[in-house]
Amino acid sequence: MLALQLNDLEQDGIIKKTIYQVKPLRTDYQLTEFGRTLEPVIEAMTNWGSFYNQKKASRT
Repeated sequence: MLALQLNDLEQDGIIKKTIYQVKPLRTDYQLTEFGRTLEPVIEAMTNWGSFYNQKKASRT
């Protein structure tokens, strides 16, 4: 499942995959310039998650 999602992200131009022909085989993934445009969205989601966790913790 992860491999399929990574493949989709690569096809959409969000990540770049680099395969190194060494033993054991090594594969790296990095955000493309286009993928980096998602950083503000991911940061906003992280902030919301922190807010949600604080709110949930204060109810217990």
